[in-house]
Amino acid sequence: MSKSKKSGYLEAVETATRALRDVLEPTPLQYNAFLSDRYKAEIYLKREDLTPVRSYKLRGAYNFFRKALLTDPQQKKFVCSSAGNHAQGFAFACKKFSVDGVVFMPVTTPQQKIDKTRIFGGERVNIELVGDIFDESNQAAIDYARDKGAKLVPPFDHPDIIEGQASVGMEMISQAFQSDGFIDLLIMPVGGGGLSAGVTQVFDEMSPTTQKVYVEPQGAPSLKRSLEAGKRVKLNKIDSFVDGAAVAQVGALNFERLKKLDPEQVRLISEDSLCETIVQMLNHEGIVLEPAGALAVEALRTFRPEELEGKKIVCVTSGGNFDFDRLPEVKERAMKAAGLKKYFIIRLPQRPGALRDFLALFGPDDDVARFEYLKKSARNFGSILLGVETKEANNFKTLEKNMKEAGIHYEDITNDELIASFVI
Repeated sequence: MSKSKKSGYLEAVETATRALRDVLEPTPLQYNAFLSDRYKAEIYLKREDLTPVRSYKLRGAYNFFRKALLTDPQQKKFVCSSAGNHAQGFAFACKKFSVDGVVFMPVTTPQQKIDKTRIFGGERVNIELVGDIFDESNQAAIDYARDKGAKLVPPFDHPDIIEGQASVGMEMISQAFQSDGFIDLLIMPVGGGGLSAGVTQVFDEMSPTTQKVYVEPQGAPSLKRSLEAGKRVKLNKIDSFVDGAAVAQVGALNFERLKKLDPEQVRLISEDSLCETIVQMLNHEGIVLEPAGALAVEALRTFRPEELEGKKIVCVTSGGNFDFDRLPEVKERAMKAAGLKKYFIIRLPQRPGALRDFLALFGPDDDVARFEYLKKSARNFGSILLGVETKEANNFKTLEKNMKEAGIHYEDITNDELIASFVI
């Protein structure tokens, strides 16, 4: 595309991209042999997990600060609300531009995220813990901006934020043209929509034949539900496990730019199956991805083989701020999703030898991961919570068959969220 044909938007994104070179070299567009072999395609990862703050959020925050200070060089105080990657990008920008900032976070924010934000901002940033949920800390940030004359830096719903995130798209196209020049399929995660809105417009203008697919967690499908309704929808309840993409309502400006999408372009990903990809990328590739950062990679499994075979595909790995305190939960959910771990409530007769007889029903690859008496449900029987891990999912068919033939009463509660929330 020649310079004369570029839109004002593309020129602005190019300016933002060049300005980012002061703090960020282009993140790698990295060929992944493991995924390429699995899907018989040419698969690349856009490694946004390798920025200084381990997410793309630095881009939007830096661009916001740059333009705000060009407009008003006297503005010396900024504020944001965030419990994650936006806070870290905000803090990094405050230190870089030598301005003061305040970050409002929920009281429930993990200490690791608080510490990392403090490290990036240094003495330039104060952290205020307010409220139990994001909405309360967000309101505190809005009130602070109004009362103290601080500049509010939104996490995704602002043109300068979108413009900064769009630099991801500009880099991808430039990097692709250094090889054979064309991307068949682009897969992007969606939270508030800043990244997807910015990159979509870049690709619509510079690579319009590239197929685009968007990915949301199953527990927070704000874009998909809004597209289905033809208007922005605020979800009454969300699952916050994929914290980098668990947003109750997609941004207003972002939805305006995405509203023409077909709802079928948005894939929903199970939080449990996502954990399989997190563990797999860590074990096979040594790549640490947070849940939102793994969404695009996990989405590959939602395609039919013929839809991917032979194509050049880019997955945006949006972040790598993974708290390793969460690893046990992630491994647990990954095993459940793969069918390698189940939980049962069983009734065993309370007689000598009953436990020995029960354990004889297990196969050589079955392992008891949890065994706990819940209560004595009758004089001669006891109710037990049983967790079982195995090496092959089909082993559970044999175990359940053996329990039935032995007259063991059992109930599989693995996917019963209500019961599991009380006993597991």
